[in-house]
Amino acid sequence: MIYLASQSPRRRTLLAQLGVGFETLDVAIDETPQAGETPDALARRLAAGKVLAGRACLDDADAHLVLGADTVVVLDGEPLGKPRDGDDAARLLMRLSGRCHQVLSAVALASADGTRVRLSRSRVCFRELARPECEAYAASGEPLDKAGAYAIQGRAAAFVRELHGSYSGVVGLPLYETAELLREAGVSL
Repeated sequence: MIYLASQSPRRRTLLAQLGVGFETLDVAIDETPQAGETPDALARRLAAGKVLAGRACLDDADAHLVLGADTVVVLDGEPLGKPRDGDDAARLLMRLSGRCHQVLSAVALASADGTRVRLSRSRVCFRELARPECEAYAASGEPLDKAGAYAIQGRAAAFVRELHGSYSGVVGLPLYETAELLREAGVSL
């Protein structure tokens, strides 16, 4: 059995695209960056932390695969995180306005053999944004639980001038890397 350590509807939809059956686990971990931690290391640690928390929920964890992911939006070397509220979302969007940023999506797979992690890197460039459109988008509620305060698969698609890398990674589950991990674990796709 494969378990997805996430309640994210976006991750569930993406994983279903690979044609594998799975169940979800509701896990929560501390997502606070550690002192001196690079954004790459943060994404990897959080993805691995989610699968370990997922394994802790299972009676016979060694008999199952647990998949988890985390996405970090990085601007000028700084992870932006999720907005605290609508005002913070509008502020984050204004920082991204007219600029390119990096999206790091780590995916981890835990099995009886240990935990393996893969990292997807994408570059996303926003067009110039006006403050009123950032405030209107923030008021929609869509950016409130999203890294970097936007959902590329939602209304914020209109903000994206260029994308270099993995669309599914920016959404939250890099399918190429996920498929690699599952194949290595003997899962037929």
